[in-house]
Formats: sequence, C-alpha cells, structure tokens
Amino acid sequence: MKPIHKSAKLANVLYDVRGPIVDAAKQMEDEGQKIIKLNIGNMQPFGFDPPEEVMQDMIRNLPDSAGYSDSKGIFSARKAVMHYTQEQGIADVTIDDIYLGNGASELIVMATNALLNDGDELLLPAPDYPLWTAATSLSGGKPVHYLCDEANGWMPDLADMRRKITPRTRGIVVINPNNPTGALYSVELLKGIIEIAREHQLVLLVDEVYDKVLYDGVKHTAMGSLSTDVLTLTFNSLSKAYRSCGYRAGWMVLSGPKVDAKDFIEGLNMLANLKLGSNVPGQWAIQTALGGYQSIQDLVKEGGRLRRQRDLAYELITAIPGVTCVKPQAALYMFPRLDPKMYPIADDRQFFMEVLRATRVMLVQGSGFNYPDNQHFRIVFLPHEDDLREAITRLAKFLEQYRARHARTAPVIDFATKKEASRA
Repeated sequence: MKPIHKSAKLANVLYDVRGPIVDAAKQMEDEGQKIIKLNIGNMQPFGFDPPEEVMQDMIRNLPDSAGYSDSKGIFSARKAVMHYTQEQGIADVTIDDIYLGNGASELIVMATNALLNDGDELLLPAPDYPLWTAATSLSGGKPVHYLCDEANGWMPDLADMRRKITPRTRGIVVINPNNPTGALYSVELLKGIIEIAREHQLVLLVDEVYDKVLYDGVKHTAMGSLSTDVLTLTFNSLSKAYRSCGYRAGWMVLSGPKVDAKDFIEGLNMLANLKLGSNVPGQWAIQTALGGYQSIQDLVKEGGRLRRQRDLAYELITAIPGVTCVKPQAALYMFPRLDPKMYPIADDRQFFMEVLRATRVMLVQGSGFNYPDNQHFRIVFLPHEDDLREAITRLAKFLEQYRARHARTAPVIDFATKKEASRA
C-alpha cells in the first residue's frame, strides 16, 4: 500500500504546548522518572479544584443532559453569559449573539473557518497562544504576526500592526490578558487597536479567557465595551477562572454592527448547526459559575496561592544570571528571556529538550508561541511552591553548566606588539 500522508493544511500547524517535548516527557514518565511540568495551564492536577457549587450543579442536571442541546447552547447558560456581558459594559448583546462551545478553543476554530477564505490574512500577536495561528492555517488563511514589545511590557506595537495590513487582511486577534506573557492591556492601547480595525474595516477577535486572573489590583476592560462600531467576537470560558479545563465550557459573543455581518453570522450559525451543540453537562456549569461566589479572587489577592506562586517564580527566575522577565500582571504564565551572549542557542526546541532530559523539568520554548527568536520560554507557575522552587533550582543549575560550557573569555592582548598573545 502506498504511504498515506497527512493533509497539506497541517504543514504550518504548530502546537508545541503539547508537542515533541511532551512526548519525550511521557516516555520518561513511563520509565519511572518524575517530571515537574511547567508547560501547560491545566489547573486541576496542581490542586486547583473547581468551585463546589459548580460541580454540584452539573451533578444535579446530569439526568437531563443526555440529549443534544440547541446548537448555540442551553438557554440558561447563554442568558448568564448575556448578563455577564452587560456587567462588562458590552452593549446590545442578545441571546442570539451568544454561542457556547467545547471550550473557547472550538469556537476559535469555528470563527476562523467562518471568516477566512483561502489566502486571507489574520493579524496575530507574537508571541501568541499557538491555537490561534493553527486555526488560521487550518481555515486556509495566512497568519501574519505583529510584534509585542518586551521593552514596553509586552504591549502590541501598533506601528508594526499597521505595517502588516494588506488588502487580504480580514481581522486582528487580541489576547488580553495575554498568554504567554501575562501582560494586561490599557484602555488607551485597546482604543488604538480599535482605531486600526475601524480604519481598515477589520473584524476584532478578542481572547479574554484570563479576564479574572489579575494581580496587584489591576483592572481588565472588555474590548467589546469600547469597540461599539467595530464587529467584535469575544471568547471566554470556565477553564481558568473557575479551574474547569476538563468541563469544556466556553462561549463566543458577537457585538458591534451586526447588521453589516449578516452573511458572516449565517456562516457561524451553519457551523454551529453542523457540530449539533457542545457538551451539555459543562453548559450547566456556566450559570452557576458566573452568578456565584468568585473564588478566583481568593487565589489572586495578596497572600492568595496564585499570587504567592507568581511572586516566587518571578523572584527565582530573575535571580538566575542572564535571565530577565517582565513581571506578569495577569494569567498563569511568564515569558522569560535568556541573554544570547550568555546562552547562545541555535535551536530552542532542541535546547529545551536538553533541559528536560537533564533536569526532568518540562518547559515550552518561545518558538512554540510563534516568537521569532531562540531566547524565550514560557513558565507556568501552577505547581506548589516547593515544586516551583525545585524546578527553577534545577533549571538554574543547568543554565550555570551551560554558561560554563559556552563561556567566551576575552582575548589577552600583548600591548607591546598589539597582538593577541593567548586566551585564558
């Protein structure tokens, strides 16, 4: 039989959050080695349990969950999302503007499929959450990355964004709060992006999954509350703020001038009908979660577990020579940089594979987030403090050895002859 090849549509799809390094770690675990996982924002394995009332609501409604729901989702959950958008100041959202999905991920893929023709371009941040780039490619589109400026706290570079708009550009993706950097965008910056979208008649696709995971008293502003004259798709879910990754309960909200998007909305409805509906038990959790006690506040406030672990991870990682990091204001991640003069790295995936094998600590390299250098990586600060301290201590020892192996000592000059005499 002739070889069977994967689709050419997968040629540009990258998702190293679950990639070769994860495969290698799984093999090491099968051999009996214990791996400290700083690679993925899966909260429950680290002891972050969902709210008890959310679990109880799912259990009570399980007998009524065996059938398909409406293709857009059950009424009570969509009504709760509608009320949540009203609290955020997003105007004129009706029940019909809300789509529920198996996490925000499924809805991101659905939206890009409905929006993009072959060769259409979508502006995406660099670094990004790699699902966005993968979904764009799978939809036949071309991902075009605008840079976020590390020197400016990882804020999007609006000038770079403008330079990369072409006649094929259909929309701008905004991830705020940001994964992988932990940056939170100001109202002024959001308005600047909206102005660009307005000027070029682009759709805004806004990932706000971490809108409640905020530190140091900062406030998140829903982009849809500002973009009233620009079609905006806002994505969110229960996965992070409610520690419910496995429930696969997410939503997408349409706001802005929907009259001009009738054909696009018809496409969204068609795709929603094709998938028949999302996981019904997870949908039952949405109303209780959004309307109940917001226990995430206990985790992110001063003294809360997430706040403590963020502070510890930041303190430890920035104490390593040649490692710098913008302190995250939100989310569950930080995106440190290795000084290339101290850590010359030709292939960051190979480098962090070496880190895994030497330290049994699993990290994701910066190129896995479509960032164009070999010097960055993402840390997830979900493990308990003892595990975080152990993992970063192992990384620090590895980097110390790496520096020693790759150190370049300045030449010694014989000043009488002005020639290099020897090397230390």
